[in-house]
Amino acid sequence: MARWEPGARERLIVAAVDLFAEQGYDSTTVAQIAERAGVTKSTFFRHFPDKRELLAAGQETLSRLLAEGITEAPAGATPLEAVAAGLQRASDAMGPLNREIGPRLKAAVAASTELQERDALKSVSMAAAMTAALTARGVPDAAAALAGELGLLAFKRGYAEWADTDADHGLAHYTLAALSELRAATATLG
Repeated sequence: MARWEPGARERLIVAAVDLFAEQGYDSTTVAQIAERAGVTKSTFFRHFPDKRELLAAGQETLSRLLAEGITEAPAGATPLEAVAAGLQRASDAMGPLNREIGPRLKAAVAASTELQERDALKSVSMAAAMTAALTARGVPDAAAALAGELGLLAFKRGYAEWADTDADHGLAHYTLAALSELRAATATLG
């Protein structure tokens, strides 16, 4: 096996998601993931501290991109317009690999309590990053928290639809449409 072969991180993620979907999270070992990805166990551990962290591989980057988009939104943007800028920024960074593994990842998470817990922590982190970026823009705490949660929900809904379709639209098309739909839905809550 070649050391430091390009794309090892991505191959490890795909191998893990496939194995989790095929045989379950608990039955999958690091050795199996490394073998499927064509790397050594030590290469696995250079990229990830354990198999659970594979599924959170892009969490920090995603949260950072969401926050940066909000921070860089025009000065006069409403909180939801700023969230839309964050969704655009993060969505633009998601490529074919993210779309390809989406349905398999969803199945793996649904089948494992541990992965569901990790997914919930990821969601909290994403919403917190958006809320903090909005608060830094001067948005009051309650409005920032609500907008951050709507942004999280829009991202999750948009990602799920994007991963389940073969349309040529990028992820941003779906996340922004989901945010628009959620914005309209809040108006009916009266």
